[in-house]
Amino acid sequence: MYKRWYPVIDYEKCIGCLSCVEFCPHEVFVEKDGKPSVINPDNCVEFCRGCQRGACSSGAISFAGSLAEAIADGRIRIKEVI
Repeated sequence: MYKRWYPVIDYEKCIGCLSCVEFCPHEVFVEKDGKPSVINPDNCVEFCRGCQRGACSSGAISFAGSLAEAIADGRIRIKEVI
């Protein structure tokens, strides 16, 4: 099954602290050559962002799959407020 939501590492920002590897309980990341690597993207919990908010101090983690895409394909519904 193709999944649109998964972490993407910006290696220019990554400092190699491996906090994301240690933080994620879903085994999305592993250490490879002293840097984190996303090896299990399908294990990532949609819209969690725990590794980005709770582990990565250098701002190196972003996510593939946007809120606009999630709204467009019906995974998220927005309630209109008048």
